[in-house]
Formats: sequence, C-alpha cells, structure tokens
Amino acid sequence: MKRGDSALSFRAFAPWVLGVALVHWALLQGMMLHVELSPTVQGHIISTRSIEARPVAKAPLPKAAKRALTLPAADALTPPQPVAEPDRPSVAEPMAAPVSGPGIDERGPSRAEDVVTPEPQLAQAEAPVQAPRHLREDVAWASRFSVPASLNLKYEVSSNKFPFSLNAEMGWRQDGESYDARLAFGAFGLRRVQTSRGQITAEGLTPLRFSDKYRSEVAAHFVREKGKVTFSANTPDAPLLAGAQDRLSVVLQLAAMMAGDPERFPVASTITLQIIGPRDADMWLFTLEEDETLNLPGGQLATRKLVRNPRREFDQRVELWLAPALGYLPARIRITEANGDYIDQKWLSSETPV
Repeated sequence: MKRGDSALSFRAFAPWVLGVALVHWALLQGMMLHVELSPTVQGHIISTRSIEARPVAKAPLPKAAKRALTLPAADALTPPQPVAEPDRPSVAEPMAAPVSGPGIDERGPSRAEDVVTPEPQLAQAEAPVQAPRHLREDVAWASRFSVPASLNLKYEVSSNKFPFSLNAEMGWRQDGESYDARLAFGAFGLRRVQTSRGQITAEGLTPLRFSDKYRSEVAAHFVREKGKVTFSANTPDAPLLAGAQDRLSVVLQLAAMMAGDPERFPVASTITLQIIGPRDADMWLFTLEEDETLNLPGGQLATRKLVRNPRREFDQRVELWLAPALGYLPARIRITEANGDYIDQKWLSSETPV
C-alpha cells in the first residue's frame, strides 16, 4: 500500500477510533460515579408499608395475660386471715418531740431511674378490669391502715455516681380525706421532683395522679371509673388493679399498713401491689425481712425492713426501712440498679409542718 493510501485510510478510521475511546471513557466515568455515590443515595431510600388496623376483640382478658400479672412466688404464700375493715382509716398522732435539723441544700441525684415494662392492655378500652384473685385476697387481708401524720423529712443521700453526699426532702401532707406527697432531689442547678396526690379511703391511699419531673414532666392519671391508668407520655393505657399505688405513694401505703397492724406482717410475709410509674405499670412483691436498728445521720432508729427483689433482668432492687418513731415513714431507702449503681437515702431530720 502506498504512503498516501495509508494516510487516507487513517483519516477515514480516526473518527471511529476516537468515538470508541470516548464511549469507553464515559462508561468508566459513570461506573466511578455510581460506586462513589450509591451508598449515600441508598442511605436515603425510605421503604414504607401499610398495616391494616384490626378492631380489638371484645373478649375477657386471656388467662395467659392474667398469669403475666401474677408473681409465681406469691401463689405459694398463705396470707393471714382477713379481718373486718374499719369504717375509716385511723390517723396516727404526730411525734411527741419532732427532731429538727439543718435545711436542705437543694442537692440530689439527677439520674432518672425508669425501667419500662409493658403491661397487657385492656381487652375492651372502657371496661373495668378485675384484679387477679390472689391480689384481691392480699388487699383484703392487708386492709387495716393507720395513715401517718403530716411530716417533713430530710435525708442525706449517697451514691456511687457521686463522690460527695447529697440531700433530699420528702413533704407529706394529709387531712384524713386527701393527701399530697412530694419527694425532691437537686444537684448543680437541676432538680428532680416526684409528686403523688389522691384520697384516703378505707383501703388506705388511693392515688389520682403521679408525676415525675426532670427538665420536663411526665405523669400517670388513675381513671378509676374506667378501670385504667393513662400516661401523658402517650404510652399504652394500663389496667388499674385493686390496691394500685404509684412509685411514691407505695412507700406511704406500706407505712399505713405497717402502722395499722404490725403483728399482721411477720418476717417472710409478702405484700403484692401494682405499681404505677410515669410511663408504665408493673407488679411488685415486697418481702418482710428481719427488723433492724440503724445508725443514721439523724440518730439511731428501730426499723422494719421490706425488700422488693428483682425478678427480671433489668429490675431494681428496692430496700425500705420503715421507722415506728416516724409513724412508719421511711428512715432509709436504698435503690440498686441491675448494673450495681445505687442511691442510698438516709434519714437526717424531721419536723411537723406548721
């Protein structure tokens, strides 16, 4: 082939060669773009699906759900025989010589303690729920109450989370018909306050509202005419069982039960109560342990000890020491988390409110 023919041939095929090269380059660039951006793009893809809402069956609460509300340990226990209920709960006399001490310095633990445990929902939203039989029996045999007189209690608080002592204060008010309780902690300008309000009946304390405030407030409302508890946190309603208490009133209810008839609660006896938190409900079982005499910041006090032992992985262990000299109000409260963290609240002083 002549030199002129070769040049002509190259000029004829050059556009084709250049076109093929450009196509390959574009494909390579496209693959690189895909590899670099695809994870980001895929990360914003949202997949949705619809779920058909089915009406709630209008049937009684299943036996399995009722068993979920029953602590196995309680079934093996034989409570004392029931006694006749008084027409009205008696009110304990105030302490003859209340002890006073330094004022609260507004310090306290700032760590929240909630462990959420879902409860079975009502089979029919507006229908009252019957308490399990064993719980109704417990309430019957523990229905002699002597509600403590109004008192302000101050506590020294220690915790493994803080290298120094804190302070807390419990305000307890009652007029024979209604009550108001408030427990306040504070630390570094932050405060956590729990409150419980309700009525005093032949069954002791009957809570109407419980609140827990730390930065924002969450509350539980006892809707007794409908047999349920509603929550401001928009968690599911819980059935309201006989003798139910909230996380603050339970301490005061146990005090009224111990004061009403101390001999009715020997060592190893148990008390089963539904406990309402700010977001959920649970069943707690307290066991009476040996009486103890405590050396506390405010002095020495004889006490009766009750313990709520954990029954699930993340349950708290709650220890209460109730002092007859304080109308069976708590001289010490110790709460231990599943991971070993604890808060230990010890009586410092008390005084009758003006």
